[in-house]
Amino acid sequence: MTAERKRKSASNDRRGADRGKQRSTGSVTLADVAKLAGVSPITVSRVLNRPELVTQATIDHVREVVERTGYTPNLLAGGLASNRSRLVAAIVPSITNAIFVEATQALTDRLWEAGYQVLLGLSGYPAAREDALLAAVLSRRPDAIYLTGINHSAQARQRLLAANIPIVETWDLTPTPLDMLVGFSHQEVGRSVARHFLDRGYKRLGLITADDERAVVRRKAYVEEVARSGAAPVQIAAVPAPSTLALGRQALADLLGRLPKRDWPDAVFCGSDLMAHGVLEEARARGIDVPRKLAIIGFGGLESTEHTTPQLSTVRIDRHAIGYRAADVILERIAGRATPNKVIDVGFAIVDRGTT
Repeated sequence: MTAERKRKSASNDRRGADRGKQRSTGSVTLADVAKLAGVSPITVSRVLNRPELVTQATIDHVREVVERTGYTPNLLAGGLASNRSRLVAAIVPSITNAIFVEATQALTDRLWEAGYQVLLGLSGYPAAREDALLAAVLSRRPDAIYLTGINHSAQARQRLLAANIPIVETWDLTPTPLDMLVGFSHQEVGRSVARHFLDRGYKRLGLITADDERAVVRRKAYVEEVARSGAAPVQIAAVPAPSTLALGRQALADLLGRLPKRDWPDAVFCGSDLMAHGVLEEARARGIDVPRKLAIIGFGGLESTEHTTPQLSTVRIDRHAIGYRAADVILERIAGRATPNKVIDVGFAIVDRGTT
C-alpha cells in the first residue's frame, strides 16, 4: 500500500471511529463495542468496513462482541462518507408470480457475496407503481437499480438517467437499453411456439394469456406467425395479470364455451406454466385427451411442470442466469470496470414433454 493510500485509509478509519462516538441505530455504540472487545474504535470500524486490514482472530473476536451486544452499525453514516450505500434496489412486478422469484434470489445471493443488500419493491400489474417506487428508492441513494422490463414512463426514464448509477433492465430485449440489459426476446418466444405447433401438424391454435406488457408482445408475435402460415385464426382467451392456475382453468372453459366443438383448438400456448397447469386440469375434467386432442405448452420452465400428469411442455427461461448475470454486470460497473456487452441475451428453449 502506498503512503497516500495508507493516509486515506487511516483518515476513513478515523471518520468511522468518530461516528462510533455517536449513537448507532440501536442503543449500543461503536465505542461500547470497542470497550467490551478491548480494542480501539478504529479497529472495530475496520472490522465492520475494511476487514481485509484486520487479522481473522480480531475479526472473529469483534464480531462475537457485536453479536452479543446486538450493536447495529449506522450504515447510512458510513455510506455518506464513502459515497456508497451498499444497497441495490430491485423492482419486480410481483413475488406471488413464481417466475420472478428465482431470478430475484440469484440476484440477492450474488450481491450478498459481494457485501451488498437488495431493497425490493413491487410494481404490480400493470407497473402503475413504478414511478412512485423509483422516487422512493432513489431517495435512499442505492448504488444500482435492477428493473423488470424495458417500458418506463418518461418521468421514470428521466429520474433513472439523472441518478447516474448502474441500471440493469431484465426480462426483455432491446438494442437500446437505458444502460445495461439481461433478458430474452418475447417476440421470438411467440414466433417459435407458433412454428413449433405448426411444424407438428396442429391446425387450430389457441392462446391463453395474461394482459401484462411482455405477454402482449408474445401474443402479437404468436398470432402474426400463425396468420403468416395461412392457418385458421388464433382463438384467444385473455385474463388479467398476474396469472394463476385457476385463471388458466377458467380461461379454457370460457374459450371452449364460446366455440362449436368442431372449432375447438387442438393446441394451446399458455402465458405461464401456472395457467398451463390450469388448462391441463380443465381438459382432464372435461375428458379431453392431452395431447392427442389438445396439446399444451406453458411458459417459464417452472419445476412444477415436471410433476404434472402428463408432464407439461414449456418454454424454459434460465431465471437464475437473469438474476446472477444482472448482479455481475452491476458489480462490474460499481467497481468502475467497463462492461463490453451492454445487452446479454440469455435465450430460451422449448421443452417438449407429455402435453405435446
